[in-house]
Amino acid sequence: MIRYDLLCDAGHGFDVWFRSSSDYDVQAERGLLSCPVCGVGRVRKALMAPALSSGSTPAADRAEPSAPDGSGEVALVQETDQKLRTLLRELRRHVNETSEDVGERFPEVARKMHSEEIERRSIRGRASAEEARALVEEGVAIQPLPQFPDDVN
Repeated sequence: MIRYDLLCDAGHGFDVWFRSSSDYDVQAERGLLSCPVCGVGRVRKALMAPALSSGSTPAADRAEPSAPDGSGEVALVQETDQKLRTLLRELRRHVNETSEDVGERFPEVARKMHSEEIERRSIRGRASAEEARALVEEGVAIQPLPQFPDDVN
């Protein structure tokens, strides 16, 4: 297994594990990689620095905690809750692998499928809280996907 730091065209950095360096090359060539933050499909390897141990606490562990949505709401989960986090990560991975990313067009495409204007299929994308609320009020069955801070690091 090999981990690469990737960067999308929108500037979001994230890391991904691959079976091998050639596995990254194949997925990138086939357009199978996308940013977990914004869904942009154009990603590239970011410059990576080797991890060196200084014996002190890593800077990431000393940093002020913050939620990905900027709300400042954070939680410390108990060890027993780690199973739930693992299951939620698996759900997100499954959805990413088995659905089409329609990006910002999510509300439009979801409505068209709901009204049977187009064929139903599994999709994912982005919607503001207001757009998501409107979809639910219209009877469109949507589900927010969980995202953890370390998913976008």
